[in-house]
Amino acid sequence: MDRPVAILSENDFHHALLSLAAQHVGIPCVPVSPAYSLVSSDLLRLRHILKTVSPGLVFAASESRYRRALEVAIAGSAEIVVSETGAHPPPCTQFEELESTSPCPAVEELHSRVAPNHIAKILFTSGSTGQPKGVITTHQMLCCNQQMLAQSLPLMTADPLILVDWLPWHHTFGGSHNFGLVLHNGGTLYLDNGRPVRDGMEETVRNLKGIAPTIYFNVPKGFDGLLPYLRADLQFRAQFFSRLRILFYAAASLSQSTWHELRELARSVGKDPLFLTAIGSTESAPAAAMLTWEVDRPGIIGLPLPGVEAKLVPSGKKMELRLRGPNITPGYFQDRDKTRVAFDEEGFYKTGDAVRLANPQELQEGLEFDGRLAEDFKLSTGTWVNVNGIRSSLLRAAAGLVRDVVVAGCDRDYVSVLIFPEIEVCRSLTPCGRSVDAGAVLCHDSVRNRFQAILNHLASQATGTANRIERAVLLGELPSLDANEVTDKGSINQKAVLERRATFVAKLYEDPPCELVLIASKSAASRI
Repeated sequence: MDRPVAILSENDFHHALLSLAAQHVGIPCVPVSPAYSLVSSDLLRLRHILKTVSPGLVFAASESRYRRALEVAIAGSAEIVVSETGAHPPPCTQFEELESTSPCPAVEELHSRVAPNHIAKILFTSGSTGQPKGVITTHQMLCCNQQMLAQSLPLMTADPLILVDWLPWHHTFGGSHNFGLVLHNGGTLYLDNGRPVRDGMEETVRNLKGIAPTIYFNVPKGFDGLLPYLRADLQFRAQFFSRLRILFYAAASLSQSTWHELRELARSVGKDPLFLTAIGSTESAPAAAMLTWEVDRPGIIGLPLPGVEAKLVPSGKKMELRLRGPNITPGYFQDRDKTRVAFDEEGFYKTGDAVRLANPQELQEGLEFDGRLAEDFKLSTGTWVNVNGIRSSLLRAAAGLVRDVVVAGCDRDYVSVLIFPEIEVCRSLTPCGRSVDAGAVLCHDSVRNRFQAILNHLASQATGTANRIERAVLLGELPSLDANEVTDKGSINQKAVLERRATFVAKLYEDPPCELVLIASKSAASRI
């Protein structure tokens, strides 16, 4: 019981079965991001996780794909279990051997000892530091959170659930929230092997053409990727919305334009699903506050779920959301120091998320997300800069041209940005062929002129130095997972990018600026 089960590979039937079997007898499950095994060049995060939890068993669906990672696990004396073996496999157990084992009385004896405060799984989250933190997730946390959801939104489970879901199980959104919904309420979960990326959307659309969900969960980038298909194909649109009761976004803010178009597309086929969201974290299993009623704009995150206490604590010009309740983690696995600083003197978990009242005169209208506290900074004038606001406004204005944005300007005179463009979209603006590298594409006049127009447009709408982007630089090298610039789920780590790309930050503030830097026009807006 002291040595958990670690799962290295993606969502699949064996992953689910092994997780539930381990939890049934009180063995913690540790789903690990596949990117730590397949994308990382040095495997440092994987090594850190395996060293922290000391698993007794490590599973990967494909021995050949995960061979490098499994060699690390073998060095830690873990038993290796695989679904498929390669040409020269290391000593390992076939999953079918586990399936063929007959239950014995010891299984139910162990199950009878499982208590609410026992660890069900350990979910690792990278945060802004170099090494992932292992969030303890107890059986109580998972069960309480599902009951909170059921009480808050009966519509969610009024009929049997039908989910078509790609969200990974090593994250709390897919693995605790969505997987747990089907376990708790009953229904069918179809595994979507697509992803909200250029090559992955085709697979997602094929799956959705075959199966109409009752609730559709996704991140904003996923909804952005779905829009062109819904817009172009009336038959697919009618199928997708045919029995959809709830459209649920989380993990980031949905843009107003995406929100509006999704609603109009649904209404064009006679449907009007609820557009909902929530706020929470891995530490809250995950939902803490949830929107359960119709609103007219994205960003409103609702009210705390039953049993959850929320405290708003001033932090600069913002209010930090702090949480206490039966769904909150007792801490980080094998890390007392991080556990101690994560909670305040009253036992509230410090989320680091900023929120504000949607209507200060009426509490029942709920809370609104206001960005991450750690990302905001002051200019040299002492003026606070809302990083989330600037980032969101640029992404909206760029309309698919930008993958992500990092905002610079701490203790400087003005705000600048590092832009990671969508290279293939930029390439479509030029006569450049696929053999031309990203740097050459971004230096092309048509691309620079497009970004210049966007920068000028935003500058014309700014009300002061705190929300005016003065300068920008386009970066052809994508954020690095190994350098902690981006998490395995694709979210940007502002601090790590600014530190690693310090040379580019310096160029943004050189006078005179170098030719790579775009400077916002002081005159009227350019057409975009």
